[in-house]
Amino acid sequence: MKFNKHYAAYQTAIEAYLDHLFTEERPYGRLYESIRYSLLSGGKRIRPVLTLEFARLGGMDWHLALPYACALELVHNYSLIHDDLPCMDDDDLRRGKPTNHKVYGEALAVLAGDALQPEAFRMIARAPMMSAENRLEAIQILAHACGADGMVAGQVLDTVCDVRDEEGLRELNRLKTGVMISAAVELGCVAARMPSTMRLQALEYAAQLGRAFQVRDDMLDVVGDEAVFGKPIGSDKAEGKFTLVDLKGIDGCREEVAACTARAKAAVASWGDRAFLLELADQLLDREK
Repeated sequence: MKFNKHYAAYQTAIEAYLDHLFTEERPYGRLYESIRYSLLSGGKRIRPVLTLEFARLGGMDWHLALPYACALELVHNYSLIHDDLPCMDDDDLRRGKPTNHKVYGEALAVLAGDALQPEAFRMIARAPMMSAENRLEAIQILAHACGADGMVAGQVLDTVCDVRDEEGLRELNRLKTGVMISAAVELGCVAARMPSTMRLQALEYAAQLGRAFQVRDDMLDVVGDEAVFGKPIGSDKAEGKFTLVDLKGIDGCREEVAACTARAKAAVASWGDRAFLLELADQLLDREK
């Protein structure tokens, strides 16, 4: 299938780019080992794939957007390492493997996450073939998405606040998951200098995709297959977390995922070259991991 070949080309380029990072000999080499353990442990790479696809749709050679795409993946992996820590979700498995702190200890896991975040911004600041203004805009987008009014705020709502109403849960999901998916799309738009009208449509696609993604995640925590999902099933309930599944049930959430997916596809319906985006939205609709 054309979609699979297209996606595989992006994944191959992303993996190759990430694999050349943190390879130097250093007296603190165990830090690099810890970073690479999480960074290269697999995953769908949905966020960097989105960056590359929107860069392509904006008319640029998508290979040039790899620093932006992979910078966001560094931030994403920092968040996963920290999310798994005993003081957060206290998870033992991630992508079917022991979590970082289970292998390297809590202190080194914290430091690995700490290191990944600034390295992401250094990667954008040094991105070749991009103007200084372009790099600055990309840094601002990623900083906002992962900062105190973005992903970190979502983590606070998820771990510190007992959010139980529908409006609060939607905001939690937007901040915890949606803003980073939106940032992935926007980084591709910025890299390619996409026109403002298309950029607004791209961001609507991202917002709806992000909503669907997190609701599907909540569903999989209840009905998923642990061997496929790559982490324990039922962890939200075990940790006393309240999700949209508790509020709307599995069937209600399934309807919501379908509705969000339809809205995402409608956002780019006028684009001539939209087949990859439509197929990606459909693939995420019924994902099992």
